Amino acid sequence: MSGGKRAGQKLSRIARKYPWIPSLIYVAGAVVFFMLPRWLAGPPAWPVSYSEFVNEIRANHLQRAIITPTQLVGIKKPAQTKGSSFAPAIVATRLPDIDETSLLRDLEQHHVTVNGEMNTGPGIGSWILAWLPFLLMMAALGYGAWRTRQVMGPLRFGKNRTKIYDQSDQLRVTFADVAGIDEARSELQEIVDFLKHPAKYRQLGGRIPHGVLLVGPPGTGKTLLARAVAAEAAVPFFAISGSEFVEMFVGVGAARVRELFDEAKKKAPCIVFIDELDAIGKSRASGRGMIVSHDEREQTLNQLLVEMDGFDPSTNVIIMAATNTPEVLDPALLRPGRFDRQVVLERPDIDEREAILRVHAKKVRLNQKVDLRTIAARTPGMVGADLANIVNEAALLAARRGASEIDTLDMEAAIDRVMLGLEKKSRVMTPEEKERVAYHEGGHALVALSVPNADPVHRISIIPRTMGALGHTLQLPTHERYLMTRPQLEDQIAVMLGGRAAEDTVYNGVVSTGAADDLQRATELARHMVKRYGMSERLGNITYGHPLESRYLKTGFAMEERDYSEKTAEEIDEEVRRIVEESYRRVKAIVTGRREMLGRIVQRLMEKETIEENELQQIAGDASSRDSSERLVPDVYQTAYDIKDGVYAAEQPI
Repeated sequence: MSGGKRAGQKLSRIARKYPWIPSLIYVAGAVVFFMLPRWLAGPPAWPVSYSEFVNEIRANHLQRAIITPTQLVGIKKPAQTKGSSFAPAIVATRLPDIDETSLLRDLEQHHVTVNGEMNTGPGIGSWILAWLPFLLMMAALGYGAWRTRQVMGPLRFGKNRTKIYDQSDQLRVTFADVAGIDEARSELQEIVDFLKHPAKYRQLGGRIPHGVLLVGPPGTGKTLLARAVAAEAAVPFFAISGSEFVEMFVGVGAARVRELFDEAKKKAPCIVFIDELDAIGKSRASGRGMIVSHDEREQTLNQLLVEMDGFDPSTNVIIMAATNTPEVLDPALLRPGRFDRQVVLERPDIDEREAILRVHAKKVRLNQKVDLRTIAARTPGMVGADLANIVNEAALLAARRGASEIDTLDMEAAIDRVMLGLEKKSRVMTPEEKERVAYHEGGHALVALSVPNADPVHRISIIPRTMGALGHTLQLPTHERYLMTRPQLEDQIAVMLGGRAAEDTVYNGVVSTGAADDLQRATELARHMVKRYGMSERLGNITYGHPLESRYLKTGFAMEERDYSEKTAEEIDEEVRRIVEESYRRVKAIVTGRREMLGRIVQRLMEKETIEENELQQIAGDASSRDSSERLVPDVYQTAYDIKDGVYAAEQPI
């Protein structure tokens, strides 16, 4: 090894051990740069006229004089500068074409030491002052380039940032760690079999799909499933996010794509996983014709298409990608030969949620008496990430109270904490407000017990929550349902209106602002009955409006493409109003007819603040309309009704 290379390595070690040294060097260089001219210039001089300079000589104030080609510099005697605020030297400009014989005579008579400088060009000081800024700048650039080479190697902006996982990785995941997505797992089992036994497919002339696109809402386990495929096949797993390809400079993303595929081919068979594919795979047609375009993203997408098209059929490299919005992807990505297989991961049903909970329960100390089926029934619409969060919150709550195991109360509290927030008993309500909240929640529960298609009431509470809820009525579905009939939807609207009807009946028409969200949800559901489900005799079996929302992400807040006239819009509004008003009259009749039972529920709520299902059944007696085992619930709604600060709010559709 050469001496220069050893010295460079030694400097690199010193820089890593003492990172403050480069900063100290820069500060010292700046100080030298600004102070050196003063150091080279000698003592400070006070400018005077030629006549004043001569008077200073004749007054015997000077000790030494320096005669330069252009200036006269006089150094004063120490006695003249002691206690004075003036500089210890004076300087005057030499006058051209003047005989200085008398000046030299005066200097000699007053015993002033005379020195002279010849006009021989700039000295070493001037040379240093001229070249010092350039030398410092070159030194700074050289040091920066050296540090860049030490940290990053050669300047390669196209270097990809792929994370590579092998079978020795501690985060290894298998199919046993993935639950609730059996259909997707069975589809990907074929990929695993191909990576393990490629000859079985090639001898028949078969070709495994080059690309597999995982589609589904966030948290459904797309990345987890891709890693499980790599672990089951025992092959390297390349993971990168789509946003990591795109940089400020055009062409950087394309270079990273090329390098990624080159590395993957060297380690084949392997799996390349690109998360959030829509970051680079959006349709190229969407940005054309606009003033601002994204050339870097399009170049990256073009390179990705070329690389996927150029695969050798015998190359065992599988491209997997994940996205939440497949409808925005470029059509060229989805054609056969590229991402020619799409695997949809939907929200798990109750059986799948139970399986997911069992997987996460293995990682914690869970009491055997905890019924995970009940916990799964309480979490409709939740995905794997939500369920993992609930198990973790339950473990934290159990540790906080010093328990050795997680019990049912911890799991219930974790669900309430995730959905409603923490209990906030410190919030003080007046007795009148507390009573109104109790009547509101009691109205929800009373109607749910009275209508034939409602879900069983699991709990009523008037304890405030940190998310703004002053109380809630929670209905627990017994099992899930994917179709709803018109009577079931009407009963759901009736339960939503139960709180307002109870207030209206008890307080003689003096209602509060608390039912705002209940009314909003009831109106929205009635509007869907008219516009989406064709449940209006007046408007017939026709749908009105086209929702502009994703097929996989049902947000409930999507825009709508209107395809009907103003007259039809008025008729839709009238039908929605009719459905809600008829349901409200029905609910008021229920509350009025069972006022005594409502009073008993409210009295117990004022005493205990929370009523569980068993106690509610004892209060209601035989008032329930039918057996709870027949009650069904759709997977798209979590029917928990809250009362928030001045606004009663039902849980939003999941």
